[in-house]
Amino acid sequence: MCLGVPGKLMSISENNAAVVDVNGNQVEISTALTPDAEIGQWVLVHAGFAMQVMDESEAEESLALMLELQKIRESLLYEQ
Repeated sequence: MCLGVPGKLMSISENNAAVVDVNGNQVEISTALTPDAEIGQWVLVHAGFAMQVMDESEAEESLALMLELQKIRESLLYEQ
């Protein structure tokens, strides 16, 4: 299964190179697949590419769900 994560576009430079903030981590990606994306927008990131522009509320909800799943996973690991 492939999973994309929401990231906020922090900068865009030449050749579609960009930096996104994913939950506090700065990640270098490409915006070649989303040429209309702008700094400050949220994008769905997968395999080093911005796959689509996302609504901010959708991005925040996705991040919250991912953090909740991580907490559940950790609690299950520690129960064993």
